Amino acid sequence: MSKTPKHILVIRLSAMGDVAMTVPVLRAMAQQYPDVKLTVLTRPFFAPFFRDINNVDVFPIDLNENHKGVLGLFRLSKQLKKLNIDAVADLHNVLRTKILKVFFFGNKYKQLDKGRQEKKELVSGERFEALKSTHQRYADVFETLGFKLQLDTPDFSVKKSIPNAVLEVVNTQNKKQWIGIAPFAQYASKMYPLDKMKEVIDSLKDDYIIFLFGGKADKDQLETLTVFSENIINVAGQYNFNEELDLISNLDVMISMDSGNAHLAAMLGVKVITIWGVTHPYAGFGAFNQPPANNLVPDRTQFPKLPTSIYGNKYPEDYKTVAGTISPKEVATLVKSILNS
Repeated sequence: MSKTPKHILVIRLSAMGDVAMTVPVLRAMAQQYPDVKLTVLTRPFFAPFFRDINNVDVFPIDLNENHKGVLGLFRLSKQLKKLNIDAVADLHNVLRTKILKVFFFGNKYKQLDKGRQEKKELVSGERFEALKSTHQRYADVFETLGFKLQLDTPDFSVKKSIPNAVLEVVNTQNKKQWIGIAPFAQYASKMYPLDKMKEVIDSLKDDYIIFLFGGKADKDQLETLTVFSENIINVAGQYNFNEELDLISNLDVMISMDSGNAHLAAMLGVKVITIWGVTHPYAGFGAFNQPPANNLVPDRTQFPKLPTSIYGNKYPEDYKTVAGTISPKEVATLVKSILNS
């Protein structure tokens, strides 16, 4: 086997934000080591993330049928070996990928260091300092394979053409800047209250075009934020995933919770404002290439136990709505500052 890998299998199966965070790293890998082929093993839904990265293919995993269970993973390993892979970068490091590691015996197989101990100390209050970013942790895996990556000066893909479906509902002649707002997150403890988000929108709607993002199930709830303004467009469940990514690439700024939408926008080179609740950017899950000032966090003098959780699933009851202590004026002021700079 060659000492320098020429074809690397990159594994990251879920979740959306975590998979999106691999994109800037794989883009850097493709740009800095163009002779190395990358095959990404992930869920089919995430394939559009990698659509314009040179020398990257996606191998969709089928965890429901063909690749289900240990026998399915063995079947998967046989399929992957036919691709002449000579190294594996496991950016997930879960039970499934540990089983795959057994089947890839003989290949270079390097796994993500999740920094569990440091994160445990962060949420327990034993330390309060910025931990290594997830993007850097991904890059470290490639370094163990012999590829040191430079992430400080990223080169993003060009903006995509605005989807025709978007052109049908927005007047592009008025030259107003575009703001995306994604107010939902996996846990309520990471969400900014919708009534306060409405205040943010009310202060921005006259001067900007605002797109509201969410899943199909969020469409009706987002309608409450449109406040009968032609400048506010609810796009939840309206477009396919490629169209949604094309739209996001044309935003001037995205306002998101600590959730996947922050990482979708950041991987496309869009400026991102992230509103945090019981989680904290110090855990390493901040949006890529964004200044610390773009992270809006609750006042730790008032809520000294922050962060109470890495993922937002654990918190004292009186911390559940801490994101709401960030004022709508602070959010709107930051948006205007970024767009006017």
